[in-house]
Amino acid sequence: MKKSTMYVGLDVHKNSIEVAIAESGRHSEVRSYGKIDGTLAALDKVARKLEAKGSALYFAYEAGPCGYEIYRHLTKKGYDCIVVAPSMIPRQSGNRIKNDRRDAQMLARLHRAGELTNIYIPELEDEAMRDLTRAREDAKSVERKAKQRILAFLLRHGHRYTGKTAWSGAHFRWISTIKMPHPAQQIVLQESLDALSECTERVNRLTEQIQQLLPQWRMYPVAKALQTLRGVSLIVASTTVAELGDLTRFARPVELMSYLGLVPSEHSSGETTKRGSITKTGNGHVRRVLVEAAWAYRLPARISPKLHKRQEGMPLNICAISWKAQLRLCTRYKRLLARGKATQLIITAIARELCAFMWAIANEVEIQTA
Repeated sequence: MKKSTMYVGLDVHKNSIEVAIAESGRHSEVRSYGKIDGTLAALDKVARKLEAKGSALYFAYEAGPCGYEIYRHLTKKGYDCIVVAPSMIPRQSGNRIKNDRRDAQMLARLHRAGELTNIYIPELEDEAMRDLTRAREDAKSVERKAKQRILAFLLRHGHRYTGKTAWSGAHFRWISTIKMPHPAQQIVLQESLDALSECTERVNRLTEQIQQLLPQWRMYPVAKALQTLRGVSLIVASTTVAELGDLTRFARPVELMSYLGLVPSEHSSGETTKRGSITKTGNGHVRRVLVEAAWAYRLPARISPKLHKRQEGMPLNICAISWKAQLRLCTRYKRLLARGKATQLIITAIARELCAFMWAIANEVEIQTA
């Protein structure tokens, strides 16, 4: 007997899951199953009841703070499950009523219609490395804010650093000579400096852990190959691979550019064509590190000692792609600067093309799968 198909929409929350069902057939009614506990045991009970009716189950739920635990649990049991980005779910502009029941029904209906696009689900090891790189990014953000608070405090009391580089050895020595007019203010300054020191130590510890754990990762060959590119250091390479996973899953470089939100936005109609700033959709973590790496191409093309060290032992075809990237991107920076383009706009264009060279290198590397 041929099994019928049943599409199950899950609106997942911390302590509850709203379930809706859409049976195969365009005219079949989408009905609400009800709200259950947010545990895997409660979800298994629902799946057994629905499966007992002789139906093949297809689950779908939105990506959110609960992560991929439900996806991994259901797929391990042999069920078909997809996770959908909330921004990619079609929504009716005139619909002003939103609740958990309607959200679950909408997921079931759209899944039956084939209108949902599933997102990339990282492997457990990949997600672990992603958590580590994001922890370092968060620590770096806290460190940056600590520096800003110290500078704002000193400026408020008339202390301005006249040196060239802030937060250098000379800058710290200058801060150590400052005597505030009141003991309470001196305590504030010292406590702020101690907090900055703690933040810096945390960043260094996380960086060291990335260096130690990266060679044990299955994606290490790709991360190592990406470091042959100028501006792509250990942190940039590890962040890119941890966030994106296998870059070869993109059929063309333009798909990767679009995924990272580095393509221009467009609002055209009829004979009118309007293009604006980049879309900034997709993964902002990779977009940020790519923009930082792109600044290295404002200087003439050359193999620096640091870059030469990163390229030692790498295949010639990968090093050739790296040199080709330098020749093109350094020239492109000069050309766009000569045309009077804004520096930030040029850097964004360089970052967009840099991810294409990353894609080309990733396609040259063989990943060992378990």
